[in-house]
Amino acid sequence: MRLSYSRSVVRFVITTSLLLISFRSSAFSQQTSFLPDEPGALEVGLVNPAVQPQPLPAAASHRFWDRENRILFASVATSNMLDFAVTYSNLQQGGKELNPVTRLFTGSTATLALNFVGESASVMGVSYFFHRTGHHKLERLTPILDTCVSAGAVTYGLTHHR
Repeated sequence: MRLSYSRSVVRFVITTSLLLISFRSSAFSQQTSFLPDEPGALEVGLVNPAVQPQPLPAAASHRFWDRENRILFASVATSNMLDFAVTYSNLQQGGKELNPVTRLFTGSTATLALNFVGESASVMGVSYFFHRTGHHKLERLTPILDTCVSAGAVTYGLTHHR
């Protein structure tokens, strides 16, 4: 399958962005202020009983394997399966894999399939990490982005096949 160099760049940018967003969000998720409201309360020995940390409201939680995630992960598996099929077909016709990471696995059908299964599993793992850390929007966004990237790769592979 002839994939453009931009696919690997897009995946790298998306993965890096998601990681940076998750680290930034978790670093600033605590909204408790350590500075007192009154300027005189910083004196040694004075304790301001009026300044108490306020608990954050509990985020709306859901089960990881809810209906929406099952649908999203099915779309990830389907798009990666289609990506595998188009890649395999193009390689059989003498095409070349342009993604440098996937190119490492093009030696045999089994390793190529393992690459796409691993991609699907890692998307689920990253999504589960976001779920466990309370980043539920990123949890949903991760499989959506992977599905879009794989669908783009399938489209490119079908339109630019050898």
